[in-house]
Amino acid sequence: YYSSCVGVEEHHAVDIDLYHCPNCAVLHGPSLMKKRRNWHRHDYTELDDGSKPVQAGTRTFVKQLRARSFPSADEVILKMHGSQLTQRYLEKHGFDVPIMVPKLDGLGLRLPPPTFSVLDVERYVGGDKVIDVIDVARQADSKMKLHNYIKYFTNPDRPKVLNVISLEFSDTKMSELVEVPDIARKLSWVENYWPDDSVFPKPFVQKYCLMGVQDSYTDFHIDFGGTSVWYHVLWGEKIFYLIKPTDENLALYESWSSSVTQSEVYFGDKVDKCYKCVVKQGHTLFVPTGWIHAVLTSQDCMAFGGNFLHNLNIGMQLRCYEMEKRLKTPDLFKFPFFEAICWFVAKNLLETLKELREDGFQPPSYLVQGVKALLTALKLWMKKELVTEHAFEIPDNIRPGHLIKELSKVIRSVEEENSKLVKTQGILGVCPTSRSSHETTSPHHSRRRVRKLRDHATKTPSNLDILELHTREVLKRLEMSPWEEASINSKLNGRFNKPFQPSSTVPEWRTKDNDLRLLLSNGRIIRDERRPFTDRSLYTADSEDEDDRTRSKKTTVKVEDQPSGSEGEGNADAQKPLN
Repeated sequence: YYSSCVGVEEHHAVDIDLYHCPNCAVLHGPSLMKKRRNWHRHDYTELDDGSKPVQAGTRTFVKQLRARSFPSADEVILKMHGSQLTQRYLEKHGFDVPIMVPKLDGLGLRLPPPTFSVLDVERYVGGDKVIDVIDVARQADSKMKLHNYIKYFTNPDRPKVLNVISLEFSDTKMSELVEVPDIARKLSWVENYWPDDSVFPKPFVQKYCLMGVQDSYTDFHIDFGGTSVWYHVLWGEKIFYLIKPTDENLALYESWSSSVTQSEVYFGDKVDKCYKCVVKQGHTLFVPTGWIHAVLTSQDCMAFGGNFLHNLNIGMQLRCYEMEKRLKTPDLFKFPFFEAICWFVAKNLLETLKELREDGFQPPSYLVQGVKALLTALKLWMKKELVTEHAFEIPDNIRPGHLIKELSKVIRSVEEENSKLVKTQGILGVCPTSRSSHETTSPHHSRRRVRKLRDHATKTPSNLDILELHTREVLKRLEMSPWEEASINSKLNGRFNKPFQPSSTVPEWRTKDNDLRLLLSNGRIIRDERRPFTDRSLYTADSEDEDDRTRSKKTTVKVEDQPSGSEGEGNADAQKPLN
């Protein structure tokens, strides 16, 4: 039966040896419970003969973990003020080690006050919301209504250790109380590249509320899809056990994760160094891509966090994703539509690389390496024997073959140019990709800023907006001659100063604008009905330079000396512009 139908919590059902329904309970008493025989095994009914090793999450395990000694994370983490943690800083120095920010100031992170309680979470999210709860002693997942978990959390008598780490609340009222750190928002693939009109639902991984009672433990893991993650402890305390994502450590992690004895082996003992990092109330920790970590809740705690993919560690993100597939990680525990967002990002980064080349800048090395890793993954997913497995996540508006071909071409060009001199505005090879708006004063920066606003900030227009734009365009074309329309469609960088005339007043000579004016055979002019183009108001700042104007003047003088064309029109008509 469903646990809700018989009034038994899912996590509690495993403890029942013999269930008595309400009618039977009157005659035979309450349900019979299983007997505890040990404190160090996930199955606490196993006989404790002392021969079986301690398993992760059990009471004995947590007690032993607290007694262990670890090297301090101060050896590897960076501590900085929130205002120092900028996109430009990470692009220059990389995002390869954890970063601790002791205060909220300058992070752009907005949160409820520390007085915010689990009861407030229920009020904003709704008590009927079904959430995932981890039974820590068994390291097992079960479903539970938020109201029941809050009731458990506020009760001092807790027979079990239950932990909540996956309550994503972006679609609830509580979302209005939390603003993610500026750096996470600026780097996030979902925020920057996910199109509003995508047929795939937008991944919600930006805002999590973590509620854990004392002694909650999450075993070693890498965050899904190789995402980076930020944690802020609102009240209480969490202890992180951090391991570098070296090639050796990642290979050991994959082997350990696929082992049947995983829960009996403490992964921290298998690697060279496992660092201990205490995150106290008010502290914010940023964990970069691929770092292997476990978390112990040393006292009742509420924390907020979020996951984000970004351009700084694309290769490592893809590596983690491929590892998840080899480990057959269930879809529930993977980044939603990871491959789809890779296609969106590839399309956008192709434009970015093209724009940087147009502007004369050399793309930063992290971006070139990231795009190469992305290109390798896309090619792999499109292999004949694998394409059916990956086709589902290819967005409708993307031509995968064309995109791969274009990316290959631009990467090849970039690598060829790396050995040549590149026009820069400062240090060779530095691209001002993170320049703020008040710093971007040159035409190159302005064009890139406009393109970025166009590509990323503009919301998808509604059907009415599209209809209105279309109508305006049609009306505008009805009001202009073919010559003016052709000029606009040729995308000249400027606007014509001459006012448009209503179509009813267009002179007869302009209605013949599509006639052939110049006919050549074997390089000889057979028919020449061209007219000189001397109306200076039709020139634009960008369409002709001084040399061109001089040449046009000479041509005009030369043509005016010749007899009139075959149509026999006077000099007055000779001043009219050409198509």
